[in-house]
Amino acid sequence: MNFELLIPITFFICITYAIKVVMDSRVRKQLVSSNGSPELVQSIMANDETNRRLSSLRWGITMVALAIGFGIVQGAGWTEVNPGVIALLVGSLGLGNLAFYALSRKLG
Repeated sequence: MNFELLIPITFFICITYAIKVVMDSRVRKQLVSSNGSPELVQSIMANDETNRRLSSLRWGITMVALAIGFGIVQGAGWTEVNPGVIALLVGSLGLGNLAFYALSRKLG
């Protein structure tokens, strides 16, 4: 694998994420300091927290489904990447997203 290519990509992702975090915190600071109604600020913060929790749930369910897909590939003894392996992994990701959708509808 060409690790020299991985370093700039990771660096770009880290910079992008840092910019996003700084911008989100500035927006929150301006929202609080703008003397808006406390109910509005509270509802926005609660909605943001709910979105963060649901995002974690989505990634958790999706990663578990992908791990199950990789486990099936390993258990079946497939050593080459072929359309069947790719279909199994993409299908497990799809099932993970569908499971998240069903669970989020049930919770919300």
